[in-house]
Amino acid sequence: MRLHTTFIALLAATALTACSGGGKADAPETQTEAVAKTVSLNSVLTHPRRADDAKRDKFRNPKETLEFFEVGPGKRVGEIWPGWYTKATAPYLAANGGEYVAILYPEGINERLDKRIEAYKDSYSDAEVYGDIEYAAFLKDSGPILAEGQEKLDVLVTYRNVHNWMGGDYAQDAFNRFYDALKPGGILGVVEHRLPETAVQNPKGATGYVQESYMKDLAKRAGFEFVASSEINANPKDTADHPFGVWTLPPRSRLPAEGTVEAEDFNAEAYKNIGESDRATLKFRKPK
Repeated sequence: MRLHTTFIALLAATALTACSGGGKADAPETQTEAVAKTVSLNSVLTHPRRADDAKRDKFRNPKETLEFFEVGPGKRVGEIWPGWYTKATAPYLAANGGEYVAILYPEGINERLDKRIEAYKDSYSDAEVYGDIEYAAFLKDSGPILAEGQEKLDVLVTYRNVHNWMGGDYAQDAFNRFYDALKPGGILGVVEHRLPETAVQNPKGATGYVQESYMKDLAKRAGFEFVASSEINANPKDTADHPFGVWTLPPRSRLPAEGTVEAEDFNAEAYKNIGESDRATLKFRKPK
């Protein structure tokens, strides 16, 4: 029996050597080794190219926010009117098999916006870092976000923009178009300056603050399911009742004109100490 077993073992070894061309067989890549090859979000966020942006991480919490919105490897992610978040999201997706779609203003509206579009594309033209960024367009009456033939999104995110669409009377239309741009089961992530539910909501969003219930209603009317809210970007110091709305706080830190009544008792340092605004962080899903 022992000789028989040894003979079978020798045959197996010979067959393995033959299949591997006479050399040592390559072991299959383990799951741990495959994961190790991915670029972590932490490494992207701590890269020197984000040195200036990182100063605001304590208020914007990009790691926790992106993870909450399910932005990750292999995902196709669109961002409405992108800016500060691009240096975090685009490299992370590019290094991990994902796709980043920058949804800018439509071209040809006016010279000022065209220059902003051109500047953005120039800033993120390094494909080795940011990948091959895909572009789409969004503004009032600009039609579908994605052009014909563009693949729909796994995740769509927007940061501190809802009040702008309220001011332009197209907040509901915006959410409707977000719904159309997502795949079934896709995630819509919204961060916005938060107005307490006990306050009166200005329908034009004139102060920059918007109630969570208002945004949830916009999403529901568009067909979204509410998934969860997070206090990732909360700031309990912010009372949301400042003389120049949210723009009284950093980073804008708007000041009253010298010699005006508002300037007499205005305490700029007090507003600076509040920090950036209290923000709602809401996650919605397009039903499957």
